[in-house]
Amino acid sequence: MEPIIKIANIEKTFNTANGSIKALSNINLDIYEGEIFGIIGLSGAGKSTLVRCINYLEEPTEGDIIFEGRSLAHMTEKERRKTRQSMGMVFQSFNLLEQRNALDNVCFPLEIAGVDRKQALKRANELLERVGLGDRKKSFPSMLSGGQKQRVAIARAIATNPKVLLCDEATSALDPNTTKQILELLKSINNELGITVIVITHEMKVIETICNRVAIIDRSTIAEVGEVKEIFSNPKSKIGKQLIMGGRVNDDEIWSRGGDGRKIRIAFDEETTDLPVVSEMILACGAPVNILHASTKTLGSGKYGQMLVELPPGKEKERECMDYLDSHNIKYEEVNIDDL
Repeated sequence: MEPIIKIANIEKTFNTANGSIKALSNINLDIYEGEIFGIIGLSGAGKSTLVRCINYLEEPTEGDIIFEGRSLAHMTEKERRKTRQSMGMVFQSFNLLEQRNALDNVCFPLEIAGVDRKQALKRANELLERVGLGDRKKSFPSMLSGGQKQRVAIARAIATNPKVLLCDEATSALDPNTTKQILELLKSINNELGITVIVITHEMKVIETICNRVAIIDRSTIAEVGEVKEIFSNPKSKIGKQLIMGGRVNDDEIWSRGGDGRKIRIAFDEETTDLPVVSEMILACGAPVNILHASTKTLGSGKYGQMLVELPPGKEKERECMDYLDSHNIKYEEVNIDDL
């Protein structure tokens, strides 16, 4: 199966008065039609630069973006503008035209595409109904809440029937309840319209809620990529472990709760999350276990969890505990503060 978007060896360097800054280094990703693909990273990791390279709002220094088998690097600027009509984009700051009401904001990309005014109005009305703002079409951005502005922005982004929707921190400026509503809207657009959605975010909650697969970007490079469930249950990279364990697992405060005993990270999947694994291990081994940090997430229909524990002192008790986990097929790994 060929990807709808292939990101091939992308590099991006910015030249500044203080020298060159490499924003992206050797980025390779395949994104498939119909999926919701997440790209997560901390501030400054390069994720927003990457999404702007995907539609060539930012031209890569090296590498190529292949969209439906066609190279954007080898297109003329006119061809790229045409291709961008197949890539809608939603921004953190909404980017609505303040002098236009909601209806005319949604009409704007249709005007650029040369769509007849009557047809454009019909399409814009339909889309505002779809995003739940049929009664606010005459409202200007200053009259709308943040969530309503983002709904208008989403309607505008899908006005030209794009095949891909790029969302750059689309929920970062919203409260938790509004974020949930916007994510549900994006999921419905993906399910009902078949639009491939690429979500750029620094929030693990966004990835957990709607994404099928995720790439973790760290310091301008891809740290790891895979199914959300797979990465959550068994993150390979240091940044992946930090994001999944809640971002504070390497804080001195957490590690100071323990002593000098061996620390392990236990991973629970949908079959083991609800089992009293640690308490039964304590009873079976007759030894106390110090729980330093824990988190549980719901992904799709299953629950997944991570727990950082300190094993009891003494090689014999350590071995007993690990043998218990092995015998019950519980995934774990030894860690220290530098690993997380």
